[in-house]
Amino acid sequence: MTTPPSSSTSPSRPHRRRAAGHLVGAYGLPALTVVLFLVFSLVLPRTFPTRDTVDSILSTQSIPAVLALAATVPIVTGAFDLSLGYGLGLAHVMVLQLVVNEGWPWPWACLAVIAGGAVVGVLNGVVVEFGRIDSFIATLGTGSMMYAVTGWVTGGGRIVPGPQGLPSAFTDLYDSRFLGLPVPAFYVLVLAVALWLVLQRLPLGRYLYVVGSNPRAAELVGIPIRRYTVYAFTASGLIVGFAGVLLAAQQQIGNPSVGLDYLLPAFVGALLGSTAIQPGRPNALGTLVAVAVLAVGLTGIGQLGADFWTIPLFYGGTLLLAVGLAGYSARRLRTGADAARDAPAPPAPPPPGSGGTTGTAP
Repeated sequence: MTTPPSSSTSPSRPHRRRAAGHLVGAYGLPALTVVLFLVFSLVLPRTFPTRDTVDSILSTQSIPAVLALAATVPIVTGAFDLSLGYGLGLAHVMVLQLVVNEGWPWPWACLAVIAGGAVVGVLNGVVVEFGRIDSFIATLGTGSMMYAVTGWVTGGGRIVPGPQGLPSAFTDLYDSRFLGLPVPAFYVLVLAVALWLVLQRLPLGRYLYVVGSNPRAAELVGIPIRRYTVYAFTASGLIVGFAGVLLAAQQQIGNPSVGLDYLLPAFVGALLGSTAIQPGRPNALGTLVAVAVLAVGLTGIGQLGADFWTIPLFYGGTLLLAVGLAGYSARRLRTGADAARDAPAPPAPPPPGSGGTTGTAP
């Protein structure tokens, strides 16, 4: 008489498939970054795999990376802050206005602008939660108002320093190097690690994830949804203020319209990042990886001599792909559809680490 296969071995194949799918979802984007770098290095061996290219990527992509991390925090709670680009423009103009036209010492000007960014974040959160206005509409409205304030401060023109220029200590915030690398790269790294620790290791971050994944459940367990959403917008505004300081140190001229160019890259990075490291959940390290993919891709395309219109085409297509993948990953995380489809009969408990549990407990 033939002995049927043991029930302890029958679920091994579905579990292996799920584990392989999890690995691809979590680490596919970092692998894509490596593949893109290798491909461009082979196609452009004289210009791409060089120290100058690496330095350029680390330096020029620092501000988009900071802004993408700022966009990530409200997305954790299920909200979107469309005022990021307008806030960036206002912040960098205000730094130069205070230093050049008002004669403030640059450290105080920077601190004032960063604190002002936090205040703007609080206002955004209050409008969204206590005004009961959709975050898209609310932040688009507040962003438009910030753009108006930027135009009022600058009179529609640029803020240009005098012949003596800006203090070298201020411009060194962006231009200096540390351990042989551009110092803005270390700002991004420290910020990403700090956000990762807050979101993954502290109760505050867990509460934010619960608010974003299931507001009703958060309410039932006693999490004050409105307060934590305001916290998320406040953190976003604080980071935007810091990005404005970096942009002022980089540009050294106050341009009232420059911030809008960073809005689309920020959301592409944040949404694409939610498909990596922890698929289905916006996370800081995933955002960092997404920005790296975009930076390598754009740098390679630029060195190939592509036309200027390829950049918005690249960002637009990547945004659509990111939204689709993020939605798919979130549905898988919420419903466990793959696990239900592959489950054997009778069902066996999933092994530890297979992704069989969903949700986050505060």
